[in-house]
Amino acid sequence: MSVNTTQFKHVSYLWDDAKAAELAGDQVALLIYRSNLLGADLRLTNYGGGNTSCKITDKDPLTAKDVEVMWIKGSGGDIGTLKKSGLAALYVDRLRGLKNVYRGIAHEDEMVELFNHAIFDLNSKAPSIDTPLHGFLPFKHIDHLHPDAAIAIAAAKDGKKITEDLFDGTIGWVDWQRPGFDLGLKLRECLDGNPGIRGIMLGSHGLFTWGDMAYQSYINTLEVIEKCAEYLQQNFAKKGPVFGGQKLQSLPQNERKKQAVALAPVLRGLCSSKTSMIGHFMDDVRVLEYINSNDLERLAPMGTSCPDHFLRTKISPLVLNLEAGDDLSDINSLKEKLAPAFEAYRKMYEDYYNNCKHPNSPAMRDANPVVILYPGVGMFTFAKDKQTARVAAEFYINAINVMKGAEAISEYTSLPRQEAFNIEYWLLEEAKLQRMPKPKALSGRIALITGSAGGIGKAIAKKFVEEGAVVILNDINSERLHGAAEEFKKQFGKDAYATTLLDVTKAGQIDNAIAETILAFGGVDLVVNNAGLSISKTISGHTEKDWDLLYDVLVKGQFLVTQATVAIMKKQDIGGDIVNIVSKNALVSGPNNAGYGSAKAAQLHLSRLNAAELGADKIRVNVVNPDAVISDSNIWAGGWAEGRAKAYGISVDELPAYYAKRTLLNEVILPDDIANACFAFVGGLLNKSTGNVLNVDGGVATAFVR
Repeated sequence: MSVNTTQFKHVSYLWDDAKAAELAGDQVALLIYRSNLLGADLRLTNYGGGNTSCKITDKDPLTAKDVEVMWIKGSGGDIGTLKKSGLAALYVDRLRGLKNVYRGIAHEDEMVELFNHAIFDLNSKAPSIDTPLHGFLPFKHIDHLHPDAAIAIAAAKDGKKITEDLFDGTIGWVDWQRPGFDLGLKLRECLDGNPGIRGIMLGSHGLFTWGDMAYQSYINTLEVIEKCAEYLQQNFAKKGPVFGGQKLQSLPQNERKKQAVALAPVLRGLCSSKTSMIGHFMDDVRVLEYINSNDLERLAPMGTSCPDHFLRTKISPLVLNLEAGDDLSDINSLKEKLAPAFEAYRKMYEDYYNNCKHPNSPAMRDANPVVILYPGVGMFTFAKDKQTARVAAEFYINAINVMKGAEAISEYTSLPRQEAFNIEYWLLEEAKLQRMPKPKALSGRIALITGSAGGIGKAIAKKFVEEGAVVILNDINSERLHGAAEEFKKQFGKDAYATTLLDVTKAGQIDNAIAETILAFGGVDLVVNNAGLSISKTISGHTEKDWDLLYDVLVKGQFLVTQATVAIMKKQDIGGDIVNIVSKNALVSGPNNAGYGSAKAAQLHLSRLNAAELGADKIRVNVVNPDAVISDSNIWAGGWAEGRAKAYGISVDELPAYYAKRTLLNEVILPDDIANACFAFVGGLLNKSTGNVLNVDGGVATAFVR
């Protein structure tokens, strides 16, 4: 089959004949290939949304007879990254045979467990609720997607008629209904009543398309979505001003960023009244066009249409009653202005829950908003982790696109509140939530660890990410920082970290690093002052430059970072932790160490002073005292190792063994040991401890705190 690919202006044609030819003998591999291509274009479907399937003939492992087997995306997952392990495989005849025990729409949910009796491959993924939607259609290859262009038509007041006229009756229509067994039967009824159609539009939901071969299904899907998108494009030109025209102008980009940095920590604190949240900020043209419009006030409270959208964005956003250019520097005044808006939103959500709940509904979840719109500035989203917050923003942009399209061709309609509730608090959805792993100790927390591109700092950053936090990696050395970022991306993924250059002796760079942290995650909770250096010289050998450098990096750097991050913690008003990496040398007097040792002693006492001042704000300040952490440490670059070896009358190569033997436990201290100590302070078990010192030195009696 050949196709003129230049016809596609609104979707991406990605099919590679050579690649497909390599997979020609394996229809399941072609299903995965097709799925990944469809998922790679976010204009075709949203992250995690939609399903793809294929039906093949295979040997029954028990009878050795040929049987029809359907492979379909299993519960959860994303077609863009789908692998065979993410597919469910079911006997088609057994799945369809469940009609014999189906007791009607009031008993929908019980059918999901019965899908297990139709499993063909016992190692495959659990079937999703959409399984019967594919199973009752006879086609070999089926794509169910959530393209914005199609949903715009599906969510329009005249969507059914528009669909009939646009496709000359070749696309069927099924009114909105929650996905499940009964909807699968409705799809088959639609097909039986309209033989020869090439797809079905689901009201307010999405699109089903198909083909006898993988490529035919792929092309059919692209062509239908392309036609929807082109129809919208033509109507945009006829409609006139989008969203009723612009009510106000955006601030310039740099000013939008400044306002976002000033506001995000306050919003994060208000959104974290129940659970600590991570933030995401977007101010692209699609967001600004919507939030600056005359129609925002009408459309925003309506909420979204596609169930995938509002499951991640909540029923509707919170629109801030702030002017784009407002002075946000008076935090008390700002909080007084915002608090009633949050209270009203929580009350709205509580009323929505109480008015729609069923006797067996799960308990009400967090009533705080997920999406917050600041006209003239941008959109904030808050969720349990960075990926969820980022995806919520992407989904709300999907919703904006749908509203824009529906308004251009007719009038946008959202799901009725009861239908929305029935999806959001669906018992099957609740069961899925209950099966999710429990949050890790640092979930929802944001960490800034200075000097985190290597050595102790990197070990702490890794430990915190492993325990659920997000981190802002930073270093004075750009090459070292780039290497750490690549390592974190490979090990943890792009949503676990952000990066910024940082020299802790420069207030401007500290302010920039904090701004980058806020724009990436919404605020800061965990600060580890780790950046440091060491100079080992005799009193006569020390220069004034040496002295100033040690005190600038170790003492002034710790003070400036603490001062700047405490201001953000106070904006959030949800407490926080500061851990200062000091040294055994803060307590022990040794030779050739006047500058370094006295600076470390200053760091230690500064920590105690800060702990005494910040306790009322629930900000804990504690100290970890390492000793002789050699692995991957900047401290050992330059002349420090040589200086210490000379002071002890040994060679540099003998230093590790020398340090270990002088400890009570005879242990070499590693960066991971310091990371574990930091986690001990911030992981939740020591929330009532501040002003403490934890020695991690293998046991040095002269360094005991006394």
